Amino acid sequence: MQYHNDSIITSRSNFLSKSQINYLRISITDKCNLRCLYCTPQKDIPKLSHQDILTYEEIYKIVTLACSIGIRKVRITGGEPLVRKGLLELITRLNDISCLKDLSLTTNGILLPKYLENLAASGIKRINISLDSLKPEKFHQITGYDKLDNVIEGIKMATDLGLHPIKINMVVIKGINDDEVQDFARLTFDYPYQIRFIEYMPVGVSPGRIRLSHLSNDIVKKRLNGIAKLNKLPEADYAGPADCYKFEGARGEIGFISSRSHAFCSKCNRLRLTANGYLRPCLFSDAQLDLKNPLRNGASDEELLSIFKQAILDKPVKTQPFSSNSKKQNNWYMSSIGG
Repeated sequence: MQYHNDSIITSRSNFLSKSQINYLRISITDKCNLRCLYCTPQKDIPKLSHQDILTYEEIYKIVTLACSIGIRKVRITGGEPLVRKGLLELITRLNDISCLKDLSLTTNGILLPKYLENLAASGIKRINISLDSLKPEKFHQITGYDKLDNVIEGIKMATDLGLHPIKINMVVIKGINDDEVQDFARLTFDYPYQIRFIEYMPVGVSPGRIRLSHLSNDIVKKRLNGIAKLNKLPEADYAGPADCYKFEGARGEIGFISSRSHAFCSKCNRLRLTANGYLRPCLFSDAQLDLKNPLRNGASDEELLSIFKQAILDKPVKTQPFSSNSKKQNNWYMSSIGG
């Protein structure tokens, strides 16, 4: 496999250094091995064809260009990224880009026991694991599969291998798993995890999707205050939308991602690259810019960089993703954009 030379890094203007956009989330596939209630409709949805999805060579070229103008953090997502063949080679190559300071992976954890050692060897040091229940029956209800043991094994392996931080993402759904928020939070007393409570977001097209109920993180936080005092933590480098706290005496942290009750547009630091090669300035909007076709049609580096710069200029100051008059928004599937 031939890769684009990253020598352009030293010759580009640092456009992004003048802004806060330093984070690129990349969906490498729209395929997944789970059928979570909040993500996948009950009936099948069309999948992207092989030729529609960015090749690893194209992803490498895009990341190299993005880093040349200030992107410093890349997260690989899906669908479920571990279902795509050849991922380890891509991660190894991305890890060699000199000015990329943070390379991480988001996974549902099902395949972690199989791949984790090789992932760590290829350069992944940070990992986010989606886990919405600690109870086997409820895990099956939410995901459609009896695979909780795989996820728990993967988390234990990541701990033993010294990956840090290990972030565990829980989408809180009222009446389904919100009774477990305290159980998740208590894990931080024994383990150095960051447990992140994510408000359920009814975004994207949803043919046949079950209607679920939102629970504000304000309520979740009140429940956790009954365990011990929560202390606010300062923002870390390349911080995303999570507001982070820590119980007194705990080893780990608590994160709240409250996109529905507390808009965080003003501190959003990310762009998203979809599996089929569109650059999206905002998760809650249909606005997107085509990178794949210009890349495949021989666009120059300058032309491709201008698309990145336009995406940054297109980032909204504020969005209203859940307003009643936003009918034209979110005409897409979550599995193809990476959340």
